[in-house]
Amino acid sequence: MSENKETPERRRERLRQEELKRNPAGNLHDSFNRAHAGSLADLVGSLGWKGTGILILVIIIGFLIAAIVIK
Repeated sequence: MSENKETPERRRERLRQEELKRNPAGNLHDSFNRAHAGSLADLVGSLGWKGTGILILVIIIGFLIAAIVIK
């Protein structure tokens, strides 16, 4: 088979990445919906590195507050 032929999976991923580049702020809502019904990888992939960092910070701060309250 020809190596230039794109598989359906790769085409879907390429189209998804192009959409994320065109509309990063609009995809924030979609990313949370995907996280609810999908996986963490979908959430992190659509948020980017800044959004992922903020998400990690929120989780850590929430864990610390919960540890203080439970104590």
